[in-house]
Amino acid sequence: MNGDVLVVDDDPTVTDVVRRYLERDGYRVRTAADGRAGLAAALGAPPSVLVLDLMLPELDGLEVFRRLRAQQPVPVIMLTARGDEEDRIAGLELGADDYLTKPFSPRELVLRVGAVLRRGGPSPVPGALRDGDLVVNLAAREACREDRPLALTLREFDLLAFLMRHPREAFDRAALLSSVWGWSFGDASTVTVHVRRLREKVEDDPSRPRRIVTVFGVGYRYEPQEQP
Repeated sequence: MNGDVLVVDDDPTVTDVVRRYLERDGYRVRTAADGRAGLAAALGAPPSVLVLDLMLPELDGLEVFRRLRAQQPVPVIMLTARGDEEDRIAGLELGADDYLTKPFSPRELVLRVGAVLRRGGPSPVPGALRDGDLVVNLAAREACREDRPLALTLREFDLLAFLMRHPREAFDRAALLSSVWGWSFGDASTVTVHVRRLREKVEDDPSRPRRIVTVFGVGYRYEPQEQP
């Protein structure tokens, strides 16, 4: 088996199609039709990946997300309606690892699940990245600042590691979506939200960032604080 996927969606047609595609690729699939049942299933036996619709009966998807993440660091792929940008941003702010807008291709969802699982495994690059009081252990996929662990999501870790591997090199949002998310297209606000969350964790003053700086008209770059 490739992993255990929990799909929480109140549309039985969507659930059935997604289940069949995931099982065909070797995943074990569990389903739930409402937020309370989904939360109970995720807490009772945490899945490898949670595929979570945001519009759910009993308990909406964002509340399921909040309660789950308070207890378990489960990777989450959100499903949103095409126009629900506010909910999508809220989910990204909470630390969602990926999202798809409905209607979506079931095959694309399978690919996104695989990408999230690969990013959750050990990094093929050994060693650690160090910059002053910030240390990113690539093999263990852990980050610390001032010897205190940072609570980074999978995407936040990957974004920080990528930027630190390319110090003083500016990247636009499309390049970051491609290099970190593996997307050839997507919503640039995904990058913006993740950069904002990272700044809250690695900067002394997130409103005046010194490490992850904005390059106006381009995007972002990592500015080392420890001089070579």
